[in-house]
Amino acid sequence: MYESFFGLTEKPFAITPDPRYLYLSERHAEALAHLAYGIQESGGFIQLTGEVGTGKTMVVRSLLQQLPANCDMALILNPRITPAEFLLAICDELHVAVPERLASSVKGLVDLLTRFLLDAHARGRRVVVMVDEAQNLSPDVLEQVRLLTNLETATQKLLQIILVGQPELRDVLTSPDLRQLAQRITGRYHLEALSRSETQAYVRHRLRVAGAAAEIFTAGALREVHRVSGGIPRIINVVCDRALLGAFTREEHRVTGDLIRNAASEVYGRPVLHPWVRWLALAGAGAGVALLGLALWRAFPPEAAPPAEPAAAVAVEPAEAVEPPPPAEAPPPSLESLLAREAAGTTTDAAFAGLLRLWGASYEPGSARPCDQVAAQGLQCVAQRGSFAQLRLINRPAILSLADASGAEHQVVIERLDDEGARLAIGSVPYTVSLAELANHWFGEFLVVWRPSQPAVKDLRLGMRGEDVRWLRQGLAQVGGLPAESAAGDTFDAGVERLVEEFQRARRLAVDGIAGMQTQLLLDSAIGAPGTPTLLAEPAGGGA
Repeated sequence: MYESFFGLTEKPFAITPDPRYLYLSERHAEALAHLAYGIQESGGFIQLTGEVGTGKTMVVRSLLQQLPANCDMALILNPRITPAEFLLAICDELHVAVPERLASSVKGLVDLLTRFLLDAHARGRRVVVMVDEAQNLSPDVLEQVRLLTNLETATQKLLQIILVGQPELRDVLTSPDLRQLAQRITGRYHLEALSRSETQAYVRHRLRVAGAAAEIFTAGALREVHRVSGGIPRIINVVCDRALLGAFTREEHRVTGDLIRNAASEVYGRPVLHPWVRWLALAGAGAGVALLGLALWRAFPPEAAPPAEPAAAVAVEPAEAVEPPPPAEAPPPSLESLLAREAAGTTTDAAFAGLLRLWGASYEPGSARPCDQVAAQGLQCVAQRGSFAQLRLINRPAILSLADASGAEHQVVIERLDDEGARLAIGSVPYTVSLAELANHWFGEFLVVWRPSQPAVKDLRLGMRGEDVRWLRQGLAQVGGLPAESAAGDTFDAGVERLVEEFQRARRLAVDGIAGMQTQLLLDSAIGAPGTPTLLAEPAGGGA
């Protein structure tokens, strides 16, 4: 959307792990060196850990592009499996033929792997198994991993294993039951967040790869990027992407610290203020306490305590029975735990069925592609990437793409949105979540459904005529509170072009006077046709 505005050839801050964008900070270079060492050397394990979003997957993808010609790699991305499934996945990755009768036999699969590894060793090839998200491996699978390293010749191990995971992996491997495995780890590296200078270099690096010819972020903006992200690359990407979108909608060619704070507020679902606001608040609170203490001391100076009087006899009445307080309600489950528990209800089919139900439409899993079924019922899919603010503008229920702690994707329907939180439909389970918690799992990807005026949506521009232009004129007149005669006709003339520009400007769209899909979608939302499901409790409405 904003690429051409800033002179970019592509979006520089996409969260997909594209190795072209790998910024080799000192930490990432060391991590890559550790993995390369794990491939070149024989025996044992290599362990790479890092917080969510620090760039582990990016390092792994970069390593895969640098594999030696004599190396065979088995990459295991889904570690929530049984020992037999783990061995079968390795065989699949290495293209080892597995007879059906051995597919569930641990011993049979180990024998097949042993023969393959001996043959590979005889041909001078190295075999490496890399497990991503290894903190999710069960103890049984970890024990099987350890046993695989027993496969060896008289001089060297036949298999090298690299475990990549979150910091919890370190805790898992310190378990007494896994001490034999832990003793075989020959290299450990923990990937830390970026420093302030590395964060600034990281942002500039991604912009250059995307084609930037000049500085787009001010020095203050770069400082704020590090402050609000903590140096976590994934959060840097999301914040910078939304800041660029914010600058584009304001028609500003430089991203400032204020735009970074606004973007971070959308990401976290809470206000992110300038650091001096917090310092002033703390200083003001301290001064207020001191002044209050002084005022109380002056108003009520300390006096000598009066002499004690003899206590009078007091009749004591029997105490009334006090009912015990009602039991505390159990706290609602976290969104993370709910995604894990209701995984069957977070599939694409379940999400489309829930979304189309709100439109009074039907969905049949497996009968046709989801958006083809949508189109067959007079509706249209629109995939977007944006923020809570954009969801409010569109004001339609949407399918959000969420990611859990392991990186697995979930599709859920957002049915209601307000300033405090959102109501999600996870399968058949309604769930209310704060925007802050939702922002931890949602990185801006969503899909909405709407009902266009004509089956084929096309860009409407100066000189065009037709029923879709008639709908456009009527909608702009309604939203702008214009007299009925201004809506007459089916020609896109200069007056309509001016109204389109005003509408686009009011909603921070690209102001070009062309009613494209995005402009038509927001106009449809502003019109608020009867029977259309809405996301906000009150109609969005609003004039141009």
